[in-house]
Amino acid sequence: MEKVDKTDKVIVFKENIEESLANAIRRYINQVEVLAVDEVEIKKNDSALYDETLAHRVGLVPLKNKKVDAKGVKLKISVKKEGAVYSEEMGGEAEVVEGKIPLVLLDKGQEMDLVATAKLGKGVEHAKYSPGLMFYRDVSEITLDKALAGEIKNSCPDAEVKEKGDKVVVLDNKKTEVCDVCEGIAKRAGKSVETKATGELVVTLESWGQMPVGDIFTESVNVLKKDLSELSKKLK
Repeated sequence: MEKVDKTDKVIVFKENIEESLANAIRRYINQVEVLAVDEVEIKKNDSALYDETLAHRVGLVPLKNKKVDAKGVKLKISVKKEGAVYSEEMGGEAEVVEGKIPLVLLDKGQEMDLVATAKLGKGVEHAKYSPGLMFYRDVSEITLDKALAGEIKNSCPDAEVKEKGDKVVVLDNKKTEVCDVCEGIAKRAGKSVETKATGELVVTLESWGQMPVGDIFTESVNVLKKDLSELSKKLK
């Protein structure tokens, strides 16, 4: 595995992996258990929003993931003020990922009081339980006329470009895809272009913040392994 790029919530890496396996891991991200608001009891809501709309917004606020029992954990919002109410005002037994998610606007003298229950769930049940996303693409080797080398380097300064005889070879193995750009340059110049897959994939993982981006991949693989092991036992 070769790391291409990494931030707090995004990791991009290159790996020689079958697309079928990569797709299975991608799909199993939504089998990872994640903490999210499951029930909302609204005691008072003087805002212009319907109770159902307010509950829906609260339910979609990402929470820091942790193991809880079947009863879940409680969070509360109790405010009486004029202005915006943000997710950071949800206090209790779980921590919100982003504090500045706007939930509702209150006018002078208006009040909001609610209790939310957060439980573990899976993305296959509801999007609020999804910890992030994963997508991938083939690493392509693009061969073009050498005369286009300068324009390609100017348009794609981060691309890996090598000269080979009267041709230039571009390896599309970075975070930003350049295959379409190279094909567009060749088409405008009336030159031929050859593209072939190398067998490697560039994989991008993004976390919504409930859990570290690397843990999403690890947990997805672990759940997939567990299901495959159980299937193998049943087949025997």
